[in-house]
Amino acid sequence: MAEASTPPASGEDLLADPSLAARHLSDAVAAAGAVALAMFRTGVKSWSKANDSPVTEADIAVDSMLREQLTALAPDYGWLSEETVDDPARLARSRLWIVDPIDGTRAYMAGRPDWAVAAALVEAGRPVAAALFAPVTDELFVAVAGAGATRNGQPIRVSGLGQVAGARIDGPAPLLDRLRFDEPVERVPRIRSLALRIARVATGELDAAFASPNGHDWDLAAADLLVHEAGGRLTTMDGVPLAYNAAVPRHGALVSAGAALYPYMARAAR
Repeated sequence: MAEASTPPASGEDLLADPSLAARHLSDAVAAAGAVALAMFRTGVKSWSKANDSPVTEADIAVDSMLREQLTALAPDYGWLSEETVDDPARLARSRLWIVDPIDGTRAYMAGRPDWAVAAALVEAGRPVAAALFAPVTDELFVAVAGAGATRNGQPIRVSGLGQVAGARIDGPAPLLDRLRFDEPVERVPRIRSLALRIARVATGELDAAFASPNGHDWDLAAADLLVHEAGGRLTTMDGVPLAYNAAVPRHGALVSAGAALYPYMARAAR
C-alpha cells in the first residue's frame, strides 16, 4: 500500500514535483490512519464543538500528527484543517496543506467503515497533490495534477455511463428528493464521509454523488483532485469548479459525476 518513507524535501522541491508531494501525503495519511484505526477499535472519548459537530480524541491526535509531519516538510506553506484554529495568515500563502483528520466522524463514532483521512496540497486555489486513506477497508487513494489517480497503486477511472437510467447515485436524502431525473436512478446507501463518497465516483463504484451546502475545503480538496484526475467533475450546482483557500472555506451544494454523465446530473440539480 503506502511505499517506504520518502526523504525530506524543501517547499521548492514539492512545488517542482507534485508527485513527490503526493508520496509524502500518502506516507502521512497512511500512518495517521493506522493511529485512528487503533483508536477506532478500542474506543475514544468524544464531545461536541461550538457548532454542535462531533469531535473525538482521534480527530485531535491525527490532526497533530499530520500537522507535525507536513509542516516540517515545507514550513513556508499555509495550513488549514478542520481541527486546527484557522490562521488568517494562510490567505497570503499561494500554497497550503488542507487536511481533514477524520472525514466522517459520526461514522467513526458509530463503528462504521465509511470514514477516511484526507490531505491535499493546494496551489493558487486548486489541489495539485492529494491522498485519501480509508483505514477500515485498507484503501489508499492518491492523485497528482496531470498525472492521474490510483487506489492502492492501481489506476482508477470514473464510470463511462452516459445516461440517467440506472445511474448509481449517493447523497443526502433531502437533497436527492428535490432532484428531477428523466429516468429512474438507483439510490445507494449514503456514504457518510463526503471525501470518500466522491472517491467512489472516481473509482466508478458510484456514477454520481451530491453534497448539501456547508461542505468545507478539508472535506473536498483531496477528493476533488481524485475525481478530476480519474476523468470526472466536481462543481457547484451551477457548474462552477471549486476554488480553495478563501477567507470562508465553505461551499454550497455540489454535484460530482463522470464526464459523460455530468451534464445530465447537473441539469437534474438545477
